[in-house]
Amino acid sequence: MLEYFEGHSKIVIDSIICNRETAGVMDVAREFQVASFYFSKENFTSEEKVLDLLKSRGIDWIVLAGFLLKIPSELIDAFPSRIINIHPALLPKFGGKGMYGDHVHKAVLEQNERKSGISIHYVDANYDTGSLIAQYECEIEEGDNVGSLRAKVRKLEHEHLPAVVEKLVLSKR
Repeated sequence: MLEYFEGHSKIVIDSIICNRETAGVMDVAREFQVASFYFSKENFTSEEKVLDLLKSRGIDWIVLAGFLLKIPSELIDAFPSRIINIHPALLPKFGGKGMYGDHVHKAVLEQNERKSGISIHYVDANYDTGSLIAQYECEIEEGDNVGSLRAKVRKLEHEHLPAVVEKLVLSKR
């Protein structure tokens, strides 16, 4: 996302918010000279500190990428149809609480699915139930394992999420 939007004439990634101080994305934010903020799970879910920060920075959109905490209703209400999430499977299958990362890929493989992929969707009050924006598929081949499926899905994420975000943001200006 940071690479894709670097130098964009109409879209600026203002900041990164994370609930893990040591997450790699914090190093990436420094590399791209983007402000980054850490909030503990308690601060993120029980106080208005995040909402106050977003308002003070003039944020218009929120894009979740690897963020696992449930989004508080105050944020959803403050950013209606402006919070986007990416899920590493073809929703509605393999979504919900606890379905993230390799847990999803393992479940997909255990169910002998022929396809997997990504779902880009709006965030609502529940895990992975917001309206779908776009889905992109990849074939599951004989011999695929969690690692190879993870790589296929990650490739789809990197190929499609930035362009979908760009199209949405520019269409709602």
